[in-house]
Amino acid sequence: MTTYVLVPGFWLGAWVWRDVTAALRGMGHEVHPLTLTGLADRAHLASPDLDLDTHIRDITGLVEAEDLHDVVLVGHSGSGAAITGAAARAAGRVSRVVYVESGPVPDGMAQIDLTGREFVEKRVEDGWRYPMPSWDELQESGASLEGLGERERALMAARATDQPLGTITQPLLLGDDAAAFAALPKTLVSCSFPLAQVKELITTGHPAFAPLGGPEWELRELPTGHWPMLSRPGDLAVVLAEVV
Repeated sequence: MTTYVLVPGFWLGAWVWRDVTAALRGMGHEVHPLTLTGLADRAHLASPDLDLDTHIRDITGLVEAEDLHDVVLVGHSGSGAAITGAAARAAGRVSRVVYVESGPVPDGMAQIDLTGREFVEKRVEDGWRYPMPSWDELQESGASLEGLGERERALMAARATDQPLGTITQPLLLGDDAAAFAALPKTLVSCSFPLAQVKELITTGHPAFAPLGGPEWELRELPTGHWPMLSRPGDLAVVLAEVV
């Protein structure tokens, strides 16, 4: 049995992992899907004061409160900075970090720097709310919609909540925990980028991909769009079960 903590990306909550959670539990695993503060069922806690540290504490707080060990910490898309920071702080309780359509944010940078600062900032409302863009805008940003039918799109549109801006603009500072994070085994699950393309970007030294060439990295491919927990949840569960 493996213990998983599943962290959603921008605008979403634990609900987006429902089918993946059911599949993993059906295999006999312990699974903890998490909603980060200010989003989904915790949207009533949204405020301009929320930042990356808040979301890191959400994750480490769950791990500590449930007394979890040997955790496979899984993050999707924009949760890359949060799971990196949480894995660094709770390295003694984490056995592997899995980035689904995501990647670790370099120490000293913010998630918005990878997402695209200009793309985000021109869509911010009230100075701190980043609502989910339109489907056309998401595709413009590079997020593949492959595998999302009318049902999945309607579900996302109905349940998406505004992302508190501070959670993606605060830089990630690992400090003394940087070495502990560097030593952790890591997996990339690439869906909208073919693995051959990912490997080429690593080889050519692309700044966002070059770090994935280290010996601690395992690279996996699940061909679909940017939201595999909705487009291929059963297959994503199989991949997550296999990484351990």
